[in-house]
Amino acid sequence: MATTDATPGTGTVPVVESVDAGVSGPATLGRREARVIWLLLAAAFVAILNETTMGVAIPHLIIDLGITAVAAQWLTTAFMLTMAVVIPITGFLLQRFTTRAMFVAAMGLFSAGTLLALIAPGFEVLIVARVVQALGTAIMMPLLMTTIMNVVPGHSRGRMMGRVSIVISLAPAIGPTLSGFLLDTLSWRWIFGIVLPIALVSLVVGARWIHNLGETTRAPIDVPSVVLSALGFGGIVYGLSQIGGAESGGTGADAAAANAMAQVSLIVSLSIGGVALALFVWRQLRLQRKDDALLDLRVFRSANFSLSIAQMAVMSFAFFGAITVLP
Repeated sequence: MATTDATPGTGTVPVVESVDAGVSGPATLGRREARVIWLLLAAAFVAILNETTMGVAIPHLIIDLGITAVAAQWLTTAFMLTMAVVIPITGFLLQRFTTRAMFVAAMGLFSAGTLLALIAPGFEVLIVARVVQALGTAIMMPLLMTTIMNVVPGHSRGRMMGRVSIVISLAPAIGPTLSGFLLDTLSWRWIFGIVLPIALVSLVVGARWIHNLGETTRAPIDVPSVVLSALGFGGIVYGLSQIGGAESGGTGADAAAANAMAQVSLIVSLSIGGVALALFVWRQLRLQRKDDALLDLRVFRSANFSLSIAQMAVMSFAFFGAITVLP
């Protein structure tokens, strides 16, 4: 809930008051907390840079690896599918494990996936590498945002989020250009070769300097919610990835059969995802009465929050859709 405090001669200054005192944050941001945030931000920058450089490389991968455009699409789809499945449970993970442990796990997975992609002998291994990278990225982004909300004072969160947005926006701005330069002068493997040292440095520095923020809890996880979340978000993402296959052209019986199978897969995936997502929301509404929900949906009672999320969704569709489709 937000209130305003008017001071003569200074105008009206918004003062943010958290509904939950547990996330209201301290009065000031200390140097140690600021250092943690900037280390997390550097790691998030690397993860986003990796994703925005990958889209431009897909046409080159089609030629170098001898794969079809539909197969190459999975280098992006597998990444997004993994993110969709893992992100909903990161809130629970962030409560159960320390900040340092989650950072090391996130950057360790991302670095391992990047190394595997760098030395991948073929398409199948590259797909596995992208999934491992996505596991780390899915942990890193919520970790950054959760840390900001926990340690930054309420009256400073807007400024901090603005700085975060500026730094993170730099990655998509330079990612495609950097990727194009590397593809023209070297090879697609150097996309991962450039990212890997930065990721390893972030891992080493973060493991040394990041300290634990907040306290961990031992609350049990609701397994049905995890299953429904994976089926819901994963099914919808997978179904949307089949749209290209369902609308692909071609002639002959083989092409017709492939299009028919893609259409069936599209309908089944979206149906399963929609039903599972509806059941997931229903279960969270029940569990949040006892504060046991995997995702507490009561935040959507705030009109400002809901409108902001809707705007972010539209902008994300436009941005990630463009950098995926145009190459």
